[in-house]
Amino acid sequence: MSQTNRPQGANWRDFAWLKQFMPRGLYGRAALILIVPIVTLQLVVSVVFIQRHFNRITVQMTEAVVAEVSLIVSQINASASVDEALAASKGIAGPLNIRVALPADTVATQRQFADFTGLRVERTLEQGLPGLIGVDLVGDRSLVTLAVDTNFGILRVVLDRDRVSATNPHQLLVLMVVTGFLMTLIAYLFLRNQLRPIRRLARAAEAFGKGQVLPYRLAGATEVRAAGKAFLDMRSRIDRQIEQRTLMLSGVSHDLRTPLTRLRLGLSMLEDDARDELQRDVDDMERLVDGFLGFAQADALEDAPEQVDPVEMIHHLAENAQRAGMAVSLGDVANPGERPLRRASLERALDNLLGNATRYGSRARLSLLQGRGDLRFVVEDDGPGIAVKDREEALKPFTRLDKSRNQNKGSGVGLGLAIASDIARGQGGHLRLGESTDLGGLKVELVLPL
Repeated sequence: MSQTNRPQGANWRDFAWLKQFMPRGLYGRAALILIVPIVTLQLVVSVVFIQRHFNRITVQMTEAVVAEVSLIVSQINASASVDEALAASKGIAGPLNIRVALPADTVATQRQFADFTGLRVERTLEQGLPGLIGVDLVGDRSLVTLAVDTNFGILRVVLDRDRVSATNPHQLLVLMVVTGFLMTLIAYLFLRNQLRPIRRLARAAEAFGKGQVLPYRLAGATEVRAAGKAFLDMRSRIDRQIEQRTLMLSGVSHDLRTPLTRLRLGLSMLEDDARDELQRDVDDMERLVDGFLGFAQADALEDAPEQVDPVEMIHHLAENAQRAGMAVSLGDVANPGERPLRRASLERALDNLLGNATRYGSRARLSLLQGRGDLRFVVEDDGPGIAVKDREEALKPFTRLDKSRNQNKGSGVGLGLAIASDIARGQGGHLRLGESTDLGGLKVELVLPL
């Protein structure tokens, strides 16, 4: 059985352009959820109730006036003279609170554009009074003035506007608007109280991502409390794991120093030709231990954020590197002003990056760039760099890619990039590897949010 092609209906993707006009915050979206139904309800009630109900009442009231005016016109047309016609019309109009004049000047049809019930009044009078000449609803808004053709000339009929339409149909609309505003205000206050715990949870999670621990107390609805408890449990587990890793690496590294010291002491007493080779092995082992301790200190170093001038800091780092014999120069330096940063850990990360750059290359360059919402510390070198396929692996601890790096400078522990990456993540940022456009070597960007 063949399938017929069905016409494609509207897809939600066709309305994707609406997203740019939608609020992005939780408060804005919640307010939109509140306001749209209330406004829609008021519009529906206004159209269905006011337009239909009040129009129906207006037609019924105007039809009663048509009957009264028709009776007056019939009495005038049945009279023998003008005086008799005027007397007969006043005899009927007086008890009905209608004022008449005969003969009178003509009346032009006038109605305000916003007078919706006036349109119904005008149409009903035209249908019920064949001799109607004009209807004035503008001259005095509290009155209705009619001009009707009779056998003795034009009859002017003046009556109160509330005889043909409801007096204040707008009162319902005003009441709806005021009530809707009050209900929206009450709902907003209630909603703000419900959203406050969510915002506190978001701030605590954002701060933890930047390496800060904000006090957080469970509050709000059951679902929010459940999410908050899960966050607190996760934060505790992560802190516990970091502490255990730090203690393990520190303990192992510390315990290894004792036998290394004894080996170094024993080697100093030897006069054998193999002593130099053994001494180099001990030096390598000490370098490995120092690397392990450095990696452990990357987590243990919990300096508090302070107001730091990044420009002064990178000048200080470059001067220290130059005094240590490193070929380090400064590149572009932006001036973002003082920022809350963990200076000690950040200097440690940049020192590691500069050490790596001068270790695998002949010169290095340190730059400070400011982007949209981030601050970038850039370290470039003229070494062999790291292949694109190996860059993700290079950020992992204890990873050495010596095949693509300079063997003449010696092999490292594989923790320099890992330490810098951990420090960047601890401040809410990340480490990005690339290729230097002019130096040709590795380009490392330590990106921190502003």
